[in-house]
Amino acid sequence: MREALRVLDFDRVRAALAERCQTALGAEAAGRLSPLDRAGAEAAHRRVEEARAFPIRLGGVQDLRPLLVRARRGEALEGAELLAAAGTLERAMELKAALAEAELPALQELAEPIGDHGAFVRAVGRALDEEGAVRDDASERLRKLRARIGPLKRKIQERVYALLDRHADDLSDRFVTLRRGRYALPVRAERVHRVPGVVLDRSGSGATLFVEPLSVVPLNNELARLLLEEEAEVKRILAELSAALAADAGVEATLRALAGLDLTEAARRLAEDWRLTRPRFGPPGRLALVGAFHPLLERPVRNDLALDDRRRLVLVSGPNMGGKTVLLKTVGLSQLMAQAGLFVPAEAAELPFVRAVLTDIGDESDILADLSTFASHLERLRAILEAAGPDTLVLIDELGTGTDPEEGAALGQAVLEALLRRDARGVVTTHLSPLKAFAAETEGIENASMQFDLERFAPTYRLLLGVPGRSYAFAIARRLGFPAPVRERAEALLGEGQRTVEALLERLEAEKRALAEELRRAERARREAERAREELQARLAAIEAERQRVLAEARAEADRLLLQAERQIKRAKERARTEAGKKDALRQVIELRRRVRPAPRPNPYPDLQPGTLVEVPDYRARGRVLRVQNGVAQVQIGALKVEVPVERLKPRDEGAPRPTEAVVVKSGFEPELNLRGLTQAEALLALDEFLTEAYALRESPVRILHGKGTGALRTAVRQALKRDKRVERFHDAMPFEGGHGVTVVHLREAR
Repeated sequence: MREALRVLDFDRVRAALAERCQTALGAEAAGRLSPLDRAGAEAAHRRVEEARAFPIRLGGVQDLRPLLVRARRGEALEGAELLAAAGTLERAMELKAALAEAELPALQELAEPIGDHGAFVRAVGRALDEEGAVRDDASERLRKLRARIGPLKRKIQERVYALLDRHADDLSDRFVTLRRGRYALPVRAERVHRVPGVVLDRSGSGATLFVEPLSVVPLNNELARLLLEEEAEVKRILAELSAALAADAGVEATLRALAGLDLTEAARRLAEDWRLTRPRFGPPGRLALVGAFHPLLERPVRNDLALDDRRRLVLVSGPNMGGKTVLLKTVGLSQLMAQAGLFVPAEAAELPFVRAVLTDIGDESDILADLSTFASHLERLRAILEAAGPDTLVLIDELGTGTDPEEGAALGQAVLEALLRRDARGVVTTHLSPLKAFAAETEGIENASMQFDLERFAPTYRLLLGVPGRSYAFAIARRLGFPAPVRERAEALLGEGQRTVEALLERLEAEKRALAEELRRAERARREAERAREELQARLAAIEAERQRVLAEARAEADRLLLQAERQIKRAKERARTEAGKKDALRQVIELRRRVRPAPRPNPYPDLQPGTLVEVPDYRARGRVLRVQNGVAQVQIGALKVEVPVERLKPRDEGAPRPTEAVVVKSGFEPELNLRGLTQAEALLALDEFLTEAYALRESPVRILHGKGTGALRTAVRQALKRDKRVERFHDAMPFEGGHGVTVVHLREAR
């Protein structure tokens, strides 16, 4: 595909990709980018998609290959170079770990070759500081040397500074300097004999000589020796680190993985900047581009194009400068970018995976080979016909031009027939009317045109499928005010057949525009309906949200009331533990039930009369109605009189007259309490509540089921019964009624 890559400006895509790379490694990989096999291209698409959720940052990553070459030649690298190498390898390992944690399989696979360079990174971290200088503790010998060098330098400085005052009149300035690595004084040239020492250097003017005082010569000698030993030790440490880098066989694989990650991130940025779309490889021979555009143009026009078994070739015609060549390059570049693992310039793209993109675009005449423009076209057409097949994409610009129009049309038709026989897919542009007529009556090939706006006198660059293009020669001539007699003579010379064709094309184009306008109106109506539906859904969602809010507030208010009621009941129970508070506590519970009960509904029993026997579910008891007023009935339950909404009652003997004699009504109270399975504390609390209710309802005797077990619960119950003043006596149940596992309790008469 080398020729297609060149003709379709793929190098400019590579350059745009390289600009977005963060490293020299990635930029080099971008410059080499070419179409891949199908598995490789699809894997690249997955990586770019994953990079959208995990942008890859490669700050500080460098191309280590030159350093690696030098290290493997035996050179000792500088500290800063080793620090850069360690930083790059450490960043690579961090990135690999981050991708593994993020669970991005395509990027993880690309990062898998990154090796474990931890030993080298740790060694560099121990030996070098942040600036790349060798640390004092990089080795024991270096530590000892520097421990001696520091004090020795201070001793020399103290001795030299002491000479500043002694020889103040002999010095050209009051400072100590280093010359040839040795401490010296700036002495006036004419007074050098007054300062005993070794002359090391002189100033540019010669007025100052730099003298090493004799008193510090031995110390300077010792310092020079120590510094040489320090330098040798530093070089040894750097050489050792360089050798460790050279011995790491996984560095090259790590660098290749970093280049791939950088290229992936650049492809993601390119897709974001150019608004590219992830393509999908469909079945062979099927191409569908929606909203395709040329990515290298500043303000490209988007077009739709489809090729399949019915429409294998599209023949595009229309005026010059109408966008035909741009359309060809858009289709070809989309195919190449998809197969190179990049996203494509379209709103949606389904492409076949092709063996080759075959092109004949532009004037490629070879002057050196003495080939004319037409001959050059023939050479490329021959190559296309030899390679064309169902797994290729053919792009031919200006088929049949460059020679006599009739011969060119005949040759062009033969080429189209050969491409159809080979089941090739492609786009062909032409100006020749015979080829338009051939396309109109031949299965497998469809006419198309690039639209031209006569009102604005400019192309629109929009593709119209199904309609051949017009040349607009006479229309343009009229618009430009071309002399009418000459124009009319030209129309007469055109021939009746050609005039008929032009008229037909004009009518087809008008119908096409009308249909397009109708389609736009339908699309607008669809969008408005969709917008109305979305607004309705939004309103329904708001109503549902408001309903949920009201329900939540109602539940919260109910919970608040329930909690308040439970607290009041608890306080009432605590007051009921005293004999004096029992009656008031029961009345308070009844009043509380009345307050928290929902508002009464319409009376379901309008004929309810005093004396009617009723069930009272709220109290699990039966009673007799005493009176009914405002939907509330007063009911006698044992010794209690309670007020209950009528709808909360269940008549048992509806309409029965009130008896003249006293009526004894048994409550719905269960005279048996089961304490088995409870702790002693739980059991005693339940026992107290049970006895309170039984005593108030004058239910006696009652049964307490505590079981036999170890006897602990039985003992605790009986001790509580002994202390309870409401209990008259208690005893075991009969053997056939539970025996020692049940205590029968007789209560005193309530007062």
